[in-house]
Amino acid sequence: MTICEQIRQDFESHLAMIHEAMSSLVPGLEQAAERILECYRHGGKIILMGNGGSAADAQHLAAELLGRYQRERPPLPALALNTNSSTLTAIANDYGFEEVFTRQLHALAQPGDVVIGLSTSGKSANIISALRWARSLPCHTMAMTGGDCALIAEAADIVLAVPSLQTARIQECHILLGHALCGVVESRLAA
Repeated sequence: MTICEQIRQDFESHLAMIHEAMSSLVPGLEQAAERILECYRHGGKIILMGNGGSAADAQHLAAELLGRYQRERPPLPALALNTNSSTLTAIANDYGFEEVFTRQLHALAQPGDVVIGLSTSGKSANIISALRWARSLPCHTMAMTGGDCALIAEAADIVLAVPSLQTARIQECHILLGHALCGVVESRLAA
């Protein structure tokens, strides 16, 4: 296979997954957008978390909400729990890695906030633990995951499961899903 053929194969794989995701995820995205809008209208905040590439996606989406996505508007309260390395390493050292997000939620989450966990595998113990705790507060819980979502689905009110088991395709779609949510939220709240 040539380099060009390999690149085309990645593009084709991405496009096929996007077409499949569009038909399966739009209703869940609408529900997620409504929940986020309700949260903001009642003075709440969005809290995101992820590991590895999903951590980068969580902080990317928090920045789109707090800063701006496409329009000038007041900042929207959003934060990613995976951005403070001192907090993460202290909690992991003292309580175990499974508690790195739950411990932060104890201090930062309020009833009615929206807590979003990103996990391409759907099996991240620290994300599942945090979503379970957030749900008990009660916060609204959402999971952005991949096709193997049975474990994380038990902890989330809304599950946006990309119909793929390939990490790269799942991550590509997570940013698309996040941007779609940011666009809807921004258009409704900046009007």
